[in-house]
Amino acid sequence: MPQRLDALDSGFAAAFAAIVDARRDSDADVAADVSAIIADVRARGDEAVADLTAKFDRVDLDAAGWEIPLAELDAALAGLAPDLRAALDLAATRIRAFHERQRPTDNDETDVAGVRTGVRWSAVEAAGLYVPGGRAAYPSSVLMNAIPAVVAGVERLIMVTPTPGGIPNPLVLAAARLAGVTRVFRIGGAQAVAALALGTARVPRVDVITGPGNAWVAEAKRQLYGVVGIDMIAGPSEVVIVSDGKSNPDWIAADLLAQAEHDPVAQSILLTTSAAEADAVAGAVERQLVTLATAPVARQSWDDFGVIITLPGLDAALPLLDALAAEHVELMIDDPQALFARIRHAGSVFLGRHSPEAAGDYLAGP
Repeated sequence: MPQRLDALDSGFAAAFAAIVDARRDSDADVAADVSAIIADVRARGDEAVADLTAKFDRVDLDAAGWEIPLAELDAALAGLAPDLRAALDLAATRIRAFHERQRPTDNDETDVAGVRTGVRWSAVEAAGLYVPGGRAAYPSSVLMNAIPAVVAGVERLIMVTPTPGGIPNPLVLAAARLAGVTRVFRIGGAQAVAALALGTARVPRVDVITGPGNAWVAEAKRQLYGVVGIDMIAGPSEVVIVSDGKSNPDWIAADLLAQAEHDPVAQSILLTTSAAEADAVAGAVERQLVTLATAPVARQSWDDFGVIITLPGLDAALPLLDALAAEHVELMIDDPQALFARIRHAGSVFLGRHSPEAAGDYLAGP
């Protein structure tokens, strides 16, 4: 069951500190495993990648083909149902528009001493895009990693995605074609990250690697940082929802589970000023888990890492939010802008009761 805390209890500070400090690594031996994989790819190149892909994904790369032909991407895009194509087009349009507004501008100036200084922005030549392909398919990851690279002017986009059993997800392929990906390889895991970073006879070396993945992918990016640029070392994802006791418990529960279903070690936290709302949300989560298609994963995440904290007021949420520094924060309160202005540490913040995290995950644009 999720942990229930009250901020006014005498032991709250210690209990909350334990939540902040807790590590949710899925395997203590991940670092050693990844180090061995990187060394193997460095020593044996394509042979190591092929052996590891056969072991983990059950794919014979020589038989299936290392690279997925662009014609297959074209067919996937052309074969989309109209509603799916419209959804991808809308997401792509919004992502492109947001990042076009975000492009930095060059600067060239001469100061009062007559010294000329400036900044010129230029894109890297090649980017590697890691797209997960295990527990679920994420065409959104393709769009959100590839489109900003295209906007920036990156010339070559090399995508890697595992295809367990040898069958790629058509939505992922369609998104890759729509986003402007140059080449797609049917490889994943730490071995794919190593191949992109080090280069092999078949897989071209890139300048930077972006995209989410499991603990092995994150660890491979950490160990290879410096050999190649990376976006970040992403740990288990989390959402923190702040509510003032006036929100729909079913909406809160749905947003908590939308995060929990991503990964057994994802974390969903509710901060509420109402004990009654805390009880109502806990009940709503249980009801929704009965019919949720991803219930096994969501249940494990919620039971192991879910937290509900009752607060004496919204001001008490601020130090907790800043200490957690969550990837996603939802402010389901009457005046979200006022609280948002005071938050120092958060990844993405969703303002109001009608701004679910899922909108940011798939459609909003950032």
